[in-house]
Amino acid sequence: MSVQLHLPDLPEVPLSLGPVRAPLERRTAPWHLRLRDTLSSYLPLLLMLLLALATWWLAKNSPQPAEPQGAATERIEPDYSMTGFAVERFDAAGRLMLRLEGDTLYHYPATDRIEIEGARIRAIAPDGRLTLAHAQRALSNGDGSEVQLMGGAEVTSEDALGVSLLMRSEFLHAFLLEQRVKSYKPVWVTYGKHEIRGAGMDYDHVAKKLELKGPTKMILAAPGALK
Repeated sequence: MSVQLHLPDLPEVPLSLGPVRAPLERRTAPWHLRLRDTLSSYLPLLLMLLLALATWWLAKNSPQPAEPQGAATERIEPDYSMTGFAVERFDAAGRLMLRLEGDTLYHYPATDRIEIEGARIRAIAPDGRLTLAHAQRALSNGDGSEVQLMGGAEVTSEDALGVSLLMRSEFLHAFLLEQRVKSYKPVWVTYGKHEIRGAGMDYDHVAKKLELKGPTKMILAAPGALK
């Protein structure tokens, strides 16, 4: 069995293989009218371009926000320096407690720290005991009561019996008012004629206690021969 389908006739659609040309009346219009028509066609694009250029110009020339007030005080540069200086601290009775001097001083306001080249320190305890210290470089807090000595650091003092105590290291952390000295680097301590070497130390003069850390080597003098 076979089935035949009859389709209706389709309308004819004209085809064009050449470019679409403007109407004859447009091609023959005066040039200024054709220019106006062309500009009107591109006007939205020109407006968008002008708007983008104006936005870029405003962003480039707008004033920058002011730097926060706190940022100026947190800079890492020193706010002042001194050469050949000396700083002294006195107690309430007017007695000299501390003299800090050196070749050059830099003050850093962000941390209220003082950096000293060629540091020399003279501290006087309430009982009159004198402590001297020096190093190639030192870092101190604002009042000079806490000093980190670096590079050929030495601290010299005497106990109540007048026996000399000398501490040497590439790093000594001195708490002058608390009368304590610490170090996490190798140290060499001489007490009278005794010699002690260790990998670190914690010395508390008030408690009369010297704690050495790490491998320790000691050379002890004969009894009664401290001085």
